[in-house]
Amino acid sequence: MPQKRHLIVFAKSPKAGLAKTRLIPALGADGAAALAKRLFEHTMEMVSPLSLRADTALELCVAGAQDDDFFKPWLEQQTGSAQWQLTHQQGHELGRRMQTALESALQHASCAILIGTDAPSLDHEVVEAAFTALASNDAVFAPAFDGGYTLIGLRAPVPELFHDIEWGSARVMQTSRDRLRAVKKTWHELPPMHDIDEPSDLIHLPSHLRSKSN
Repeated sequence: MPQKRHLIVFAKSPKAGLAKTRLIPALGADGAAALAKRLFEHTMEMVSPLSLRADTALELCVAGAQDDDFFKPWLEQQTGSAQWQLTHQQGHELGRRMQTALESALQHASCAILIGTDAPSLDHEVVEAAFTALASNDAVFAPAFDGGYTLIGLRAPVPELFHDIEWGSARVMQTSRDRLRAVKKTWHELPPMHDIDEPSDLIHLPSHLRSKSN
């Protein structure tokens, strides 16, 4: 019996004024929300081949129960949506929410990976490479060019990776490396990629994800 793998996608409902707020100066509230929706749908499409694997559990972990109004109908319209478990993020702070989701997955899986929906280059091949890396490492990351990361994977809990982190800063990835060294854990880094958070990031947005307002 193959060991169980677990993929978590963190997402937030693409509501105007609440989604991609740092892009509002460039796109407006409605434009930022529309881009958030396109990025979410793109990410789900890019990782959809993983739904064909019996050894991989798929979890869509959304910001709160209020987001079900968007995500439940969306999932119901998708082919293969039955493979996705819809859950809610737990905790007020990003680090706590990530830690809780990964540790919950690791209770029944041999390894777990968490991604967001901000990196257009992140696809099922990147996720597969991350799962492969976890066969011989305690952790895996896909660093972002802005100093954060777009993917984190673990095969056992490492609480140090989630406490007292300045999320959104250029030090997130380096702090993670320092924490892993301190607790003598091994990790692997995949090639870095761009995520779409700030107006200056829009230059890295693939053409098929742009709209006339971009």
